[in-house]
Amino acid sequence: MQAMILNGIGQPLTPVELDGPTERPGGERITITACGVCHSDLHVVDGDYPVSFPRILGHEIVGIHDRMGPVIVYAPWGCRQSDCPQCASGQEMICPNSSEVGLVVDGGYCEEIVVASEDYLVPLGNLDPIQAAPLACGGLTAYRATKKALAHLGHDGARVAVIGAGGLGQYSIQYLSLLSKAEITAVDTSAEKRATAQELGAHRAFTLDELEGPYDAIIDFVGADATLAAASSTVARQGIVVVVGLFGGRVPFGLGAQANEASLTTSIWGTLDELHELIELANAHDLKSPIETLALSQAQEAHDRLRSGAVAGRVVLVPDALA
Repeated sequence: MQAMILNGIGQPLTPVELDGPTERPGGERITITACGVCHSDLHVVDGDYPVSFPRILGHEIVGIHDRMGPVIVYAPWGCRQSDCPQCASGQEMICPNSSEVGLVVDGGYCEEIVVASEDYLVPLGNLDPIQAAPLACGGLTAYRATKKALAHLGHDGARVAVIGAGGLGQYSIQYLSLLSKAEITAVDTSAEKRATAQELGAHRAFTLDELEGPYDAIIDFVGADATLAAASSTVARQGIVVVVGLFGGRVPFGLGAQANEASLTTSIWGTLDELHELIELANAHDLKSPIETLALSQAQEAHDRLRSGAVAGRVVLVPDALA
């Protein structure tokens, strides 16, 4: 089995040949047809997450199951213990003892994987595997964050800002267009991404210093000091700021620091039920995201391009035999 291995923090991805994937009791084997490359993969390389090495990265996985056919993998596997409140409520992605694919266990930068349970396989329906792969994380993360915002957008004249019009922001703009009547403002430093955002449904597209509130909801896919400060100062009374980005920003919080009764919250990945919802939505609507494909053996090139900012949307790896 062809695989790309990360041997340590800051190391390049190394091609290897393995006998096969790690077996798991009760597991379900799938043949991988596509695996998205996510910024979280770069965070693993940079040592931002506690990972044991060697590790096969990749958590946006689509493949073929011998009985179910084309499937997408739900990647944050919870402990599923009876005394775990997160797993009991279906919030496996925030289980303190979860086993995230590509982080705690080997992921999809390879040709086959054994998934812990059939429950974690969601049928793709009519979706193209390459278009579908980024939905497993990028699309799902944006979907959950958007759902948090939607609760504040049900009234006439509602306004929402999406900060960061890259891959996740592009999904969020489409969800907001489909699921709300709110005025959508996209915020990005890139003129190209601002133009793409408007093509996908944003009514306006600004740079950060052009942002004018108040906004009933703000979704921050960057999470830097500057973006959080802008969101905090432009959120409406009883509005919400949903932070998704991992740039490590901080903002003062307290009475008077934001508009009265505004909420600041984070959003992490998504639930298994939400992945089912998202795949149903994607089958009903033509979700778009600029996607580039590279062969599995070019995974390091994919990392390099993503790190340099040279990717307009998402990168998806496919086995060399399918490239």
